[in-house]
Amino acid sequence: MARPPLPPFEQDTAAQKARMAEDAWNSRDPEKVSLAYTEDSLWRNRAEFLQGREEIVAFLRRKWDRELDYRLIKEVWAWSGDRIAVRFAYEYHDDSGQWFRAYGNENWEFDNQGLMRRRIASINDVPIAESERKFHWPLGRRPDDHPGLSDLGL
Repeated sequence: MARPPLPPFEQDTAAQKARMAEDAWNSRDPEKVSLAYTEDSLWRNRAEFLQGREEIVAFLRRKWDRELDYRLIKEVWAWSGDRIAVRFAYEYHDDSGQWFRAYGNENWEFDNQGLMRRRIASINDVPIAESERKFHWPLGRRPDDHPGLSDLGL
C-alpha cells in the first residue's frame, strides 16, 4: 500500500512527510505509527537496533509507557531522492514527575511506495523544570499555529 508523498522528495513533500510522521508519533498509537514503515524496516534508536513492524510496535509501547505526556516537533533538515533528514525535540515526564526535553536527529530512507525502510535516530535527553517546557498543546496533534523548532529557538 502506497503512503504518499512518494520519493523522490522535494522541499514541500519532504516537509509534508515529516509533519505526517510528527502527527502519527504524537498520537502515541504504536500500531498506527508502525504502518508508515516497511514490514522489514531497520531501525537504530539510540543504542537499540530493531527490525520489522512487530519490534517497532513493542518498542513504541515501552517508550510511551515510560515517556508520559509526550509531545514532539519535527523539522526537515535536508532531503535528496528517497532520503530525508530531520531534527526534532520532544518533551515528556517520567513516573516521578521529572520533565525532560529530548533533542535528536533522524535519517530516513524510503521505498518507492513511500514506506520508511530505514530509520537511524540519535537522541539526547536533558532534564528540565516543568516551568521550562515549551510544548503546551493538548495531547495529540500539534496545532498548526503552534511554533516549530526554529521559531522556539530550539
